[in-house]
Amino acid sequence: MSMEDPFFVVKGEVQKAVNTAQGLHQRWTELLQDPSAATKEEVDWTTNELRNSLRSIEWDLEDLDETINILILSIVEANPRKFNLDSLELSKRKAFITSTRQTVKTLLGDGNSQGPQWQPGPDKYSRLDRELQTANSQFIEEQHTQQQMIAEQQDEQLELVSGSIGVLKNMSQRIGQELDEQAVMLDDFSHEMENTQSRLDNVMKKLAKVSHMTSGERQWCAIGILLAILFVILILFYAL
Repeated sequence: MSMEDPFFVVKGEVQKAVNTAQGLHQRWTELLQDPSAATKEEVDWTTNELRNSLRSIEWDLEDLDETINILILSIVEANPRKFNLDSLELSKRKAFITSTRQTVKTLLGDGNSQGPQWQPGPDKYSRLDRELQTANSQFIEEQHTQQQMIAEQQDEQLELVSGSIGVLKNMSQRIGQELDEQAVMLDDFSHEMENTQSRLDNVMKKLAKVSHMTSGERQWCAIGILLAILFVILILFYAL
């Protein structure tokens, strides 16, 4: 078997592409199962890479299948020894194509379909597109739900803060009223203190006048008071 056989070159590329597609499909599934751990940009990028990888594999498989059919119909059956290919090798190559197509069908979500051949057509990726679109819609919906929950939590926190501000405002108003009342009371007390001080000043002035009298004057005042009392007693006695 020639080392320059292009089948094995393309086969190696297809196998690498299948491994890449399987890795992308696994990552894509993980992103959809845990939307909170991914961004919409990552989901879109993974989705597009998966779709492009599967389409590239399909094109390579079509080329391989067409090449094998040409070999079978035109060359190998006429002179198989010339190309060092027999029916067993051709069967292996056909089996590789069939197996790889089945893997692609599984990644496309069509693994339960019956029939050995995957019929190409304009809608061969429609199911994958529908699943990707549905999954992306679910991802966007879950992201929207999470954002809505966050917004609701923020609204609740704002309501709590506004309630606390209202309570503080009422308390400040009450404190202001109490301070105003205390200011009025202090003003009244100040007026009373001024009146009391004025009275005390008058009393002190009178006491000062009395204290400045001479002893003689005080004696004559006392005698006058006693005579007045005696005069009142005599009047009362004769009146009886």
